[in-house]
Amino acid sequence: MHERKSETTLLEHGSANALSWIIADGVIELALHREPCNELGSSSLEEFEKFATALQLMQAEAHALIIYSEMKAGFCAGADLRELYQRSRTMEKSEASKGVRDFLERIHRVFNLIDAAPLTTIAAVHGVTFGGGFELALACDLIIADKMARFCFPELRLGLIPGFGGIPRLKRDLGNAVVRDLLLTGRSFNATKAQQIGLASQVVSEGEALRSARATAAQLGKFDHATAAAAKKFIKPIPLEELRREIDLFCELFARPAVEVGLRKFVESTDAQPYLP
Repeated sequence: MHERKSETTLLEHGSANALSWIIADGVIELALHREPCNELGSSSLEEFEKFATALQLMQAEAHALIIYSEMKAGFCAGADLRELYQRSRTMEKSEASKGVRDFLERIHRVFNLIDAAPLTTIAAVHGVTFGGGFELALACDLIIADKMARFCFPELRLGLIPGFGGIPRLKRDLGNAVVRDLLLTGRSFNATKAQQIGLASQVVSEGEALRSARATAAQLGKFDHATAAAAKKFIKPIPLEELRREIDLFCELFARPAVEVGLRKFVESTDAQPYLP
């Protein structure tokens, strides 16, 4: 666990199994701590929804949000694929598809709120930043990566596409060429590459991402909040139509037999980290 700030400057706002948050000196810190690598499933989504409600209350007294992981393996390995597999196995196809759509619409609401929040949001990432975890980082304004971070969209090997908003946000920020490379090859790339293509704003030494994010957040506190919020709204439009189309395409693909085959292969894998390329 990272050392928290002094009690005189700290207000504890929420704590649960998958994540917790605090606000101190105008900076909200959202810590992810679900083992093994912050997989995003139903329980995590419920906690994210509680945080989203709290964020709307806290953002009036904050100028920055930092999202980081306390798990050694990395920032976030993405969706809880074991849960998704169980859904596909134990439900009727129509019921499973309806449940998947509901899940995607809910997580999109949370990520869209983070994306559009009138404060500067920073993802401090390390290690595995894959799939839905990569998409969470893309919802933030800045990505600060330690040199061991790796980014990947592995969904194609499951017969799927990213479903948490990754394609429209990556296209918005970097363009179609990067989207095609990540999406169609399934390859991962490191922090140096992320900085070269404009994805990561900073690359720092191993274990230093959170410290650097805190220093950046302190710098942001020197600027007028309303001006920063207006600038962000101007330069960072939310691609709502493309996000809705992404949900439709994901649900269409989820109904195909190839997805169950891909998910079963993942679940039955004996690899320690089957989500790695």
